[in-house]
Amino acid sequence: MPIKKLETLLNSGTDSSLEKIIQRAQNMDSLTSGIRARIAPELAENLVAATINDQEELVLLCSSSAWASRLRFEADAILVQVRESGQQAAHCVVKVSR
Repeated sequence: MPIKKLETLLNSGTDSSLEKIIQRAQNMDSLTSGIRARIAPELAENLVAATINDQEELVLLCSSSAWASRLRFEADAILVQVRESGQQAAHCVVKVSR
């Protein structure tokens, strides 16, 4: 694999791989922040990240199995909030960060 200068990667246009990665990270951050703002503070502290994958699953990543149980209990309400914000999500999956 050829080595590319960072400047070349950063200036390679809007359809570059780096631009897609940056956009996905920004989308994840925005979705995670939006969900954290609408759930209980102690639950928000333990939500590591959120994303919507290609299968239209809302994937919530949390800090432990105990918090995963709490998030699963709240999953339907969170899914409604995500849909109301204009996101397309068919169902919710909760995973534990390792």
